[in-house]
Parts: sequence; structure tokens; C-alpha cells
Amino acid sequence: MDIQNRNGLDLNQMGQTVAALKNDPSLAQFEFRASNQWMNGGENRSTIRGFYGAGAEDESRQADFVFTNGEPPVLLGNNEGANPVEFLLHALAGCVTTTTVLHAAARGITIRKLSTRLSGNINLEGLLALNDEATVGYESIRTLMDIEADCSEEELNELLSFAKDHSPVCNTICRPVQVSLERV
Repeated sequence: MDIQNRNGLDLNQMGQTVAALKNDPSLAQFEFRASNQWMNGGENRSTIRGFYGAGAEDESRQADFVFTNGEPPVLLGNNEGANPVEFLLHALAGCVTTTTVLHAAARGITIRKLSTRLSGNINLEGLLALNDEATVGYESIRTLMDIEADCSEEELNELLSFAKDHSPVCNTICRPVQVSLERV
């Protein structure tokens, strides 16, 4: 195994990044952006490209990432794409996975296999304002992770707990976060 690479991550680059952030904490401040255009009915498209991070505007992306949001027919759509709450599950799965892989590499743990399945429960009475007692959004989300790694069960459980606590998406949805909606 290449000792300069673990879990697909360049350990030298990881060390340089950590050292740079310790030396200049302002480099840790990032601003990610997305724009969205309504198409028709429940269909809309989000475009993501530029972001600010590590003290500069990023120029590494040569093309936009475009995501179509849709709804299934039961929710008045035509399956144009996954719906936004499904994209939230996708974002959570991706972030917890990446956080796990990153911190495993930093701890010297090689991951051989990692997959997740997520499910979330929503009561549409909240969205539709049919019941003031109903939660608007997910009432609960369950993540099932199948992981094999070259460490003890105790180390693996500690890694997963750490990853849950340090995943930006997980923490964003697990705590109140200020969101504004303004007309322009």
C-alpha cells in the first residue's frame, strides 16, 4: 500500500492543509454558493460552481454542476429529478462518508468498504399547513452504514461517532442555523 495515500487521499497534501490552517486560521473560512431557477410546477434547477475558500475565489471548476429538482407524481410532479428532501439525504450521506474517510486516513485507518443507506420520515401536514402540531421537514433521519476497516471495533465506533459530530451537513441539520429569505 502507498503510505503517501490512504483511502484515496494524499496524506502529504492533508498534512500541508492542516499545517496551513493552524498557521493562518482565516484560511478556514469558506463561502459556498448555489443559484436556482424555477422551471415549471415542482421542477427547478440548481447551478453550483464558484466558491470562496483558503483565502481566495476558487477557479478549479471549469464547468457548472447542474442539479434538477423535481417531485414524484403523488406530489404533483413528473419525476424530473430527486426532490429537495431527497437531495438533503444525498448531501448528508456524502458528507458523513467524506468526513469518515478523511478522519480515518488521518488516524491511519484504511477503509476497505463503506456504503450507507438513509431514510427519513416526513409528515406532509407540516408542509401543507394542515396541522400546526406537525413538524415541517424531517421528523427523523436514520443512517445505516456498512463499513469494513483495518481497526478494532472500538476504534471504528469512535471514528463513526467523531464523523457524525464533525460532518458539516450533519451538524447543520442537527442544530438551529440562521437562514434568511429576502426579496431582491
